[in-house]
Amino acid sequence: MRVGVLTGGGDCPGLNAVIRAVVRTGAAEHEMEFIGFRDGWRGPLEGDTMVLDVQAVRGILPRGGTILGSSRTNPLAESATIDGQSGVDRIKENLESLGVDALVAIGGEDTLGVAAKLHGAGANVVGVPKTIDNDLSATDYTFGFDTAVNIAMEAIDRLHTTAESHHRALIVEVMGRHAGWIALHAGMAGGANVILIPEKPFDIEQVCEYVKHRFQTRYAPIVVVAEGAVPKTSGEPAADQELDAFGHVRLASRGIGQMLADEIESRTGKEARCTVLGHVQRGGTPTAFDRVLATRFGVGAIRAVADGAFGSMVSLRGTDIVRVPLAEATKELKVVPPERYAEAEVFFG
Repeated sequence: MRVGVLTGGGDCPGLNAVIRAVVRTGAAEHEMEFIGFRDGWRGPLEGDTMVLDVQAVRGILPRGGTILGSSRTNPLAESATIDGQSGVDRIKENLESLGVDALVAIGGEDTLGVAAKLHGAGANVVGVPKTIDNDLSATDYTFGFDTAVNIAMEAIDRLHTTAESHHRALIVEVMGRHAGWIALHAGMAGGANVILIPEKPFDIEQVCEYVKHRFQTRYAPIVVVAEGAVPKTSGEPAADQELDAFGHVRLASRGIGQMLADEIESRTGKEARCTVLGHVQRGGTPTAFDRVLATRFGVGAIRAVADGAFGSMVSLRGTDIVRVPLAEATKELKVVPPERYAEAEVFFG
């Protein structure tokens, strides 16, 4: 049996661990051979492949990023249709010509959405969930999230000391376009004074009150904000905002963190500085938790292929790796519930 493997969307700590587990398990247990598709869905769209055998995956467990490369290429977009042939049909044709019997697609909501469409069109596909935002509802955790939280927490720990030395408010902007899981976990673990998430629009006056209260102690305030957080007075995104290949609004270069810093400084009279962690959160070596989870996902994915459980995605439920329908995996985002945010609010100010 010949199996193709691709990684789509943003890079994420643990991707290489999944690839390694897929290849080594498939070769050892089922004598499968593998082919790697380069740069997400662009690979199968254009037939761009690389050798993917046991030798190719040796030593990649602790490496960040993905040896296969990634992209946000969208086979469902109109631009993917050439001479009347849709992107999905092109992928199916290329898989057949390359002798690929099944495809393991590793990615987040967008990548898995394409995988579900491809399966619906008759291709043999198994999905592996990947997003540092931890916002896929069909799995308790996604690999990469723990690494991102630990990186953000360490940054917050370091910023506490410089904030106190200079008597400044420091704003830490972390990833999280629609879900505030990274901000919530990193903020709670790092002892932030305020945590702002996309799920709950914030009152800037209340944020400034928390900042003023913190300055009354001998400590300086740390505000952790997810990149998608918005103030209560903010409206919908402007209609002319630039979109990516999957239709998501590209966030402004002057993000919410800097806007907060400017507002806090003008309203409180205290110096405020913004640190945007950005891609640092998803670069570098994965944590032990993410390496183990990614490895278990890889083992589970190739066993699903061997069982013919196509159209499924591996998922963490409690401590077990289970299979769920791809359609369920992309049905809705997992966002921070009010009761979880309320636990953090106890420590604000």
